[in-house]
Amino acid sequence: MAQRSLDDPRRHVQVLPERVGAVGATEFPHHYPGEDHAWNLAAFKQNLIVSVQRLTPSAVEFDLVGVDAPIANALRRIMIAEVPTVAIEDVYVWNNTSIMQDEVLAHRIGLVPLKIDPRQLDFKPGNYSPPMENDTHVFDIRVKCDRRRDAAPGETDPRKLYYDSNVYTGMMKWVPSGQQINRYREDPPRPVHDDILLVKLRPGQMVDLHCFARKGRGADHAKFSPVATASYRLLPHIMLRGPIPREHQAKFVGCFPAGVVEIEDDDAGEPQVVLRHPEFEGLVELARIRDHFLFNVESAGQYPPEELVPEAIKIMLAKITAVEEGLDKLFSEEADA
Repeated sequence: MAQRSLDDPRRHVQVLPERVGAVGATEFPHHYPGEDHAWNLAAFKQNLIVSVQRLTPSAVEFDLVGVDAPIANALRRIMIAEVPTVAIEDVYVWNNTSIMQDEVLAHRIGLVPLKIDPRQLDFKPGNYSPPMENDTHVFDIRVKCDRRRDAAPGETDPRKLYYDSNVYTGMMKWVPSGQQINRYREDPPRPVHDDILLVKLRPGQMVDLHCFARKGRGADHAKFSPVATASYRLLPHIMLRGPIPREHQAKFVGCFPAGVVEIEDDDAGEPQVVLRHPEFEGLVELARIRDHFLFNVESAGQYPPEELVPEAIKIMLAKITAVEEGLDKLFSEEADA
């Protein structure tokens, strides 16, 4: 089956001056006479396209084509709220003489993204369960600020006046327990970024904290979310229905982002407005393709960006399996009744 054309009006969400139109899909059984639109797995596989457009160490942009909005939105929400990570959950404050209150400092530490593979940890069985090496990592923060004796007279820069006047995430020290030292020897747990400022100190002030990190989900608290942003938009589509008068061409080009529309001269030297992309050439209606989603996902650092979508798909499949098993059990109980 050939890939469906972008000009197919059934795929369009109309962008009108004051509203959007044709927001609902129409390709379902018995809607079009003589056409069978029953869901077909083979056709779905053939029409499904996932194309990575840009991949960096922290973000991925990809196109997802051939699915409806509920599926795309479910994938987005799972990445935000269901893919687990590891974050600081409990902070024991042995000493804090900084200007920042204990609870505020603990909250800031909890929001620090940790470079720990959550797939190697178990969820804690309960909130009051004792920490175990298979479900908890421990970090210590012990920093005291002192005055530099070699500081120049009249110096005002705190970095030259004091030792450890700023407490950064790089000062969090991992404290292994049991076999953790062997399991994580090659890649020890640590903050994703070492330069996040936690609190400022002055001579005589210190912080002494004992922190416990555990596995959790973004649905429980935003600190467990593995993404900084996870969003999508529908592919824009522009259709030219006739020639643009020469006196309006420059204004027409200015209505679109740079690079979308340009003016070229034809063989006779006459300027013409054409679209840079060949699939738009020769076709001025605005639309969006209802089943073509442009995803932008930025990792918070716990996962490489290319692993976020596969992890979200695994969770989605597990949810679908749970629903299937529940329905099978329900129907079997009704049959036995």
